[in-house]
Amino acid sequence: MSEGADSFTALGIESLLAEKLKERSIEKPTAVQSLVIPRLLAGKDTVFRSATGTGKTFAYLLPALQRIASEGSLASTGSLASFGSLLICAPTLELCSQIKAEVDFLTQSLPASCRNTALLIGSVKIEKQIENLRRAKPVVIVGNPGRLLVLAKMRKLKLNNLRFVVLDEADRLTAPECLEETKEFLAIIEKEAKRSIERSPADCADQVDPAQKSLCVAACSATVGKKTSAQLGPLFNSAEIVECADHEILRERIEHWALFSEKRRKAQTLRSLLAALQGKSQKARIKALVFTSRGDEADMVLSRLLHHHVSAAGLFGKVNKKPQTGTERKEALDSFREGRAAVLVSTDLAARGLDIPGITHVIALDVPADGEVYIHRCGRTGRAGKKGIMVTIGDETQMRLLASLEKKLKIRVMPKELYQGRVCVPEID
Repeated sequence: MSEGADSFTALGIESLLAEKLKERSIEKPTAVQSLVIPRLLAGKDTVFRSATGTGKTFAYLLPALQRIASEGSLASTGSLASFGSLLICAPTLELCSQIKAEVDFLTQSLPASCRNTALLIGSVKIEKQIENLRRAKPVVIVGNPGRLLVLAKMRKLKLNNLRFVVLDEADRLTAPECLEETKEFLAIIEKEAKRSIERSPADCADQVDPAQKSLCVAACSATVGKKTSAQLGPLFNSAEIVECADHEILRERIEHWALFSEKRRKAQTLRSLLAALQGKSQKARIKALVFTSRGDEADMVLSRLLHHHVSAAGLFGKVNKKPQTGTERKEALDSFREGRAAVLVSTDLAARGLDIPGITHVIALDVPADGEVYIHRCGRTGRAGKKGIMVTIGDETQMRLLASLEKKLKIRVMPKELYQGRVCVPEID
């Protein structure tokens, strides 16, 4: 199927799912969906790269859920005989929760046998998850690699009936902090897949297309490539790498600003910038996501903003070796999502994959050496056809790093300064 299809049904998606998408006013596939959906419907292993906010989640969910529903309708009992047909692994608790919400939305239009989804993340007591797996036998499983690995080793998570395995934000799953868990978990899946082939009987051969029985794997991110694919191991060795040419989002929908500040004054500069963006009338409604590299820095910035009565919330993994609780993280996200907090301060890992509508500004208090991190930060704004602004606050050294990223990513960064409560273009001497 060619890129740029006019409808989801033209890509092979059944009308029930296509009609469900219309409830969100989604009628025409994005470029990445047009490229990926036909491949996954055909059972082709795929690693795909597309800018943040371009619809990667639906690109893999639609074909995976449709094939699972099709297998269920072909089974002699009229429902899936065992649980764990689709497994989605993602690096953060928030992203896992978002993916589950999208699964729940889409499966409302499918048979009841496809609607049972389990969320397996580290912030929930494992005993409760084990009981849910035993009792409910979910067809779709969404979780982070650490918890999935523990449950698999305990033999509470059965992986012998998988039809689809998806790694969302695959580049983060292969980052140093996640790589070993990811590789060990994938090795278990590969072992189970081989066992399933070896002991697969001839029964049901007249009911299900043999192509539908094979395990299909997919991985995606805004920056995933050959290096990530190689790190994922044997399961992904034959996967086709698909790149969607949608980087105009980075260059055309997002403005890139540079704001100079000495390191010791960054928190103050941030407050002044937020005040300038808000305007004296306080009528401008900004929704700003602020990035720092470390949890302790995020905590310090949040404390200073709250001290000066800025409506802000924080999302970061650990502060002084003490992790945020799941409740604290949910409260912070809900506050920002619902507009009670105009600012969310976060680290890169904690905010990975977040899909929060209406973010007007992304503000970075440091410059990453890796362009991929910059791309992921930018991707929190300029979504769903809207425009956004990416602001980097840095000292002289960091401005040089930003200039290097500007050339590498082929973007245009505009210098800005704060003057009398406004954001201005600096005068050139």
